[in-house]
Amino acid sequence: MNNLLTKTTLDLSVVIPVYNEVDSLRLLHQAVKTALKDIHQTWEVIYVDDGSHDGSAKLLEEMAQEDPAHIVVVELRRNFGQTTAIAAGIDHAIGDVIVFLDADLQNDPADIPMILEKLNEGYDVVSGWRKDREDNALTRNLPSHMANWLISNVTGVHLHDYGCTLKAYRREVITGFKLYGEMHRFIPVYANSVGAKILEVPVRHHARKFGKSKYGLERTIKVVLDLIAVQFLTRSANKPIYLFGGGGIVLIAASLLGVLFLTIRKFFMQIDILTSPIFIMAMLAAMTGFQAILMGLIAELLVRTYHESQQKPTYTVRKVIREQAKQGSEEK
Repeated sequence: MNNLLTKTTLDLSVVIPVYNEVDSLRLLHQAVKTALKDIHQTWEVIYVDDGSHDGSAKLLEEMAQEDPAHIVVVELRRNFGQTTAIAAGIDHAIGDVIVFLDADLQNDPADIPMILEKLNEGYDVVSGWRKDREDNALTRNLPSHMANWLISNVTGVHLHDYGCTLKAYRREVITGFKLYGEMHRFIPVYANSVGAKILEVPVRHHARKFGKSKYGLERTIKVVLDLIAVQFLTRSANKPIYLFGGGGIVLIAASLLGVLFLTIRKFFMQIDILTSPIFIMAMLAAMTGFQAILMGLIAELLVRTYHESQQKPTYTVRKVIREQAKQGSEEK
């Protein structure tokens, strides 16, 4: 992900995706200001309006005029989803450290200073863990526990709460990749692939005060599919021939063993080779193996095209409000 603005830098950028949270925004911003007033760092809050239709975008514009030294508003043209909204926030952030926060007041901004202190102890990623989660046990907590267990065991990056938005990252460990689907929750996996030191800490979690959750059980299916994609991108994307070609070689080897077995059986037991179902399975395995190898070669060409072509953003922006880029930010 490329930073779109490089004129100035700040110590901290707080990225908050917003979708129909008009009732929460003023309370949220006041809580953020209270949490950050004593950190002795320069900071900004980037509100990414993800196609809200409840007046959130208009309210954010008003808030930006009221607090131009700290508020940046990125208004997307339509609802692209939380992952793309986070990606837009990262692209427009100019802080050396980037913190993600939900807009629904369930994350507590008061935890940000504690997370920053942990980051200063030498970690590259500090991930929040909603240890005492205030959500429905059946429809939210149970699927979340299952997803966290699956992601941790498949990726080898063991976290209790991948779904907690409250996380802090050093900028250098979250550059160089694009986010799609529900992949924002897998950013620690990407960071781990470049050698980031990761710490998980318990954070407070509050019951939703306004509106309703935008997520349901169907999101678990999307997470599983994205997990497969992440595993490929972090382990095999640079050399896909190893994955596809390796599978192809295994299938071809299995085919040869099947033919060898049939040949030996024909020699000693006089059983016809061509009428055996093993022969058909062996031929199918051989053909599938060759196709897998060819697919790996095609994937190699695509990877090279991807790395050598010009990168394009995954979203379109209606406007960016950044008054402090003109005025400068002196407050800490």
